[in-house]
Amino acid sequence: MNTQPSRRDFLKSAAVLPLAVAGGSLVGVAPAFAAVEPIKRVGGAQLKVSCNAYSFAKLLGTGGKGTLSLVAFAEFCAKHNFDGIDPTGYYFPGYEKNGLGVPTDKFIFELKKRAFELGLGISGTGIGNNFTLADREARAVDVQRIKNWVEVAAKLGAPVIRVFADTQLRAQTWESASQGAKRDDVEKWIAGDIRACADHAGKFGVLIGVQNHGDFIKTADDLIALLKRIDSPWCGAIVDTGYFRADDVYAEMAKAAPYAVNWQIKQSPLGVEKEAEAPTDLKRLLKIVRASGYRGYLPIETLSPRSGGGDYDPFKVVPKFLADLRQAIAETA
Repeated sequence: MNTQPSRRDFLKSAAVLPLAVAGGSLVGVAPAFAAVEPIKRVGGAQLKVSCNAYSFAKLLGTGGKGTLSLVAFAEFCAKHNFDGIDPTGYYFPGYEKNGLGVPTDKFIFELKKRAFELGLGISGTGIGNNFTLADREARAVDVQRIKNWVEVAAKLGAPVIRVFADTQLRAQTWESASQGAKRDDVEKWIAGDIRACADHAGKFGVLIGVQNHGDFIKTADDLIALLKRIDSPWCGAIVDTGYFRADDVYAEMAKAAPYAVNWQIKQSPLGVEKEAEAPTDLKRLLKIVRASGYRGYLPIETLSPRSGGGDYDPFKVVPKFLADLRQAIAETA
């Protein structure tokens, strides 16, 4: 007797499997994506370098009203042989700091076309938000803003959009922004807001990347705990190398790296004011990236001093940092 299942039997069982899983009647059946587990990578590390437009923040200007356009930014990156660009949403015409405006399709597609002509990939994009606020209505506006920009990212061809878990109000901490709420309660509402964004992003094939950038996410454990609470296959970590606050920041990067859907490579792990005395050990960082098996872009982001002092010229600083990163990539290959 032939006891092997027929092709028809296999197709029948495959058809009912998702329903059984959804109903909870099957035990031990893994979902298609392990939302809170390290990303399963194959083939070993494969790295490309991108440039985050924030490096040219003052020249680009909010709403694209500066002296440098995003197209000109892309052309600069092509001249210096970047593999991709990360055009932050702040610099698109139509962006509104306190509103829901988005760029026209005409602008989005013109930038996308020019990037393609220049041989540049779109490594990601991002906008600002404050999810530690106690004000639910204010958070709801940011959720809608992110949803709007998810659709911009999809049109642009950006696979990931950065969002913040931390307070982005320089005069406040997460405790003051949340009006003294307990950390667990704040984490719950952050997770709920980001999950709503991720649910929407999944409909457009865009990932939400949670960036450690502020005072709520100080360690990799904080970041991973939030990802687990969000519990979405369309959400991962943006590992910001300049914002962990711990005794060994490189150990934090190593712990977060397996969850990375993108990175932000900074000149110092201790912040912009420490760049001269504590520059990023790029070889050590690249060994961490490679050990995680990460395959994708490493966007660099250079920063002007917050004090306004110094002689920050992105046209000089960015190529220098790019050369340093490429050397570290070569020396750790």
